[in-house]
Amino acid sequence: MMKRTPSGFNPFYIGEGDVLDTEKKESIKTLLLALWKKDNETFNRSEYVALSNALQLYYEKLENDSSLFACFDSFYEFLQTDFVAVLLNDKVKEKDFDVSNFLYVLRPYYKGGEFDYLLNATKDLEMLQERFIVFELDNIKDHPILFPVVTIIIMEVFISKMRKLKGIRKMILIEEAWKAIAKEGMAEYIKYLFKTVRKFFGEAIVVTQEVEDIISSPVVKQAIINNSDCKILLDQSKYQNKFDQIQELLGLTEKEKALVLSINKANDPTKKYKEVFISLGGMLSKVYRTEVSLEEYLAYTTEETEKVKLMQYAASFDGDMQKAIAVMAEEMNPQTL
Repeated sequence: MMKRTPSGFNPFYIGEGDVLDTEKKESIKTLLLALWKKDNETFNRSEYVALSNALQLYYEKLENDSSLFACFDSFYEFLQTDFVAVLLNDKVKEKDFDVSNFLYVLRPYYKGGEFDYLLNATKDLEMLQERFIVFELDNIKDHPILFPVVTIIIMEVFISKMRKLKGIRKMILIEEAWKAIAKEGMAEYIKYLFKTVRKFFGEAIVVTQEVEDIISSPVVKQAIINNSDCKILLDQSKYQNKFDQIQELLGLTEKEKALVLSINKANDPTKKYKEVFISLGGMLSKVYRTEVSLEEYLAYTTEETEKVKLMQYAASFDGDMQKAIAVMAEEMNPQTL
């Protein structure tokens, strides 16, 4: 069975053979500012510079003290002692960097705080070499603090993979992440990602049930559409009367529009399948049949009654999902009835 634990990360950790480059520092600063400032609050230049100095001095201290472990807790303690002394020595004014306010707002992420597990992970840190990672965010998608923070960390993980894994194909698939993308800071990440991912032998995929979601963020809209050579559309019948807007948004030709609106309109009644439209760079556009085995169908079904029954079977087989799928598929196969 899948093990479910609270989301734990450590954006301060630097793995063996890795280095503290500019992008790493920028991602940590972006994270710290997201934790500190509200959505409608801006940061000034002096605050940004102060965080840059704090990180530089913190990592210098880590190099000179092998007993320290890189994580939010040790960074917080460094701010409380060493960096406060630096600010006093340099006579930095409160209006330029209010360190007391910064420490107070970020206190919940320090040990003993409500979110102390979030930025202090001590295991599963070498995500750079992990071949397949799934981040399930359903439980926190409506959380005003955790969702944007975790999303920023996930993006940092992929961008690190994208730039450092030379000659290896990388892919990120973002599904229904629009609440995070709608934030200005996150939108800039997406914009950067889509403009650069192909240069690093990578691919970015966005999945949504509502095309309008893509245009909810003007920063993201053109970055995604203009840099997506491959477009895949399922049945668009419910948008038939307002498809002109979607056609214009996706840059579809009249021929492609006709193909999309023909999906599932004349299916062979003797076969069980769904149709899908695929456009490759506007040069090749076709509608394809998609027919899968019962086993594949059950592995991905979103039908609630089927999911519940499948999980009951899995529980009776000590969590063996493969066996549960095989048994349920045999029951549903008309040839076995």
